[in-house]
Amino acid sequence: MVTGGAGFIGSTLVGRLLAEGHEVDVVDDLSTGSLTNLAEARAEGGRALTIHHLDARLPEATDLIVRRRPQVIFHLAAQPDVRVSVSDPVLDADVNVLGSLRVLEGARAVGADRVVFAASGSLYGEPDASDIPVRESHPHRPLTPNGVAKKAVIDYLVAYRELYALEFAALALGNVYGPRQDFLGGSGVVAFFAKALVTGRPVTIFGNGEQTRDYVYVDDVVDAFARASTKGGGLVCNIGTGTETSVNELLRTMAGAAGVEPEVRHAPLRAGELLRSALDPTRAAIHLGWRPWTTLEEGCALVVDEARRRARGRDLAKGRPGDP
Repeated sequence: MVTGGAGFIGSTLVGRLLAEGHEVDVVDDLSTGSLTNLAEARAEGGRALTIHHLDARLPEATDLIVRRRPQVIFHLAAQPDVRVSVSDPVLDADVNVLGSLRVLEGARAVGADRVVFAASGSLYGEPDASDIPVRESHPHRPLTPNGVAKKAVIDYLVAYRELYALEFAALALGNVYGPRQDFLGGSGVVAFFAKALVTGRPVTIFGNGEQTRDYVYVDDVVDAFARASTKGGGLVCNIGTGTETSVNELLRTMAGAAGVEPEVRHAPLRAGELLRSALDPTRAAIHLGWRPWTTLEEGCALVVDEARRRARGRDLAKGRPGDP
């Protein structure tokens, strides 16, 4: 079962699981996910794929797990936007904490083999420069409500493992990007830049652009999830490249892929935004046998190609309120 399975990462994971011959249940309320992301899976999956339009926060989500009895639950349903968590911490906790508990209760009731949880590098807060790339042993001191919620879910996972023998693996994700990222909304800077570059719009950079992130390609991330279904039990594993890339460097890379010289505008740094972030993936290499393989140049080129395709179909003709 993949909660959030119609989302950017979740739908890519669904395709991987179906290709490996698994039967897959998708749970998604379609608030940010889209059935379009599952078009290929629906065409090729046949009876191996079942989609449930359902909010993971509801008691019915637990009931569904009890009925369907999944062996492994990949829990990706979430409120992922740090900006939303800062403006509405209650909503963030409702989705990310209560929704996770509904899933854990269902997994406990059916004796599921494992829950694989999509955590975040925001767990670590703002580490000292000497600690970057940050390891899993670094204290979990999140500075945003979203990071606090992710930490709370990991604490629950540890407790459920001790109390109910429910196994888990938690993946602390870097900044995941790829062609299915939402070009019309969401919080993905790669998608926002791609949209601006292919439509000839100005590019907005918040702050001076020297803040760094660890950009990791979605196919690499999905490979880590697939591995975590049988490995890394009881562990938090960083899923990143270990490399810091500034927003300015990212834009240069994407502009090169698009073959354009962008007009750049600057806006104030947003509340809750970290200045530096990169994740040490050594533990994932040891316990999951995982390493990233897609370079930033390769990944950005694929995103730009997809943005161009959508622009030709006029999918990017209109943005959403708040787009840079």
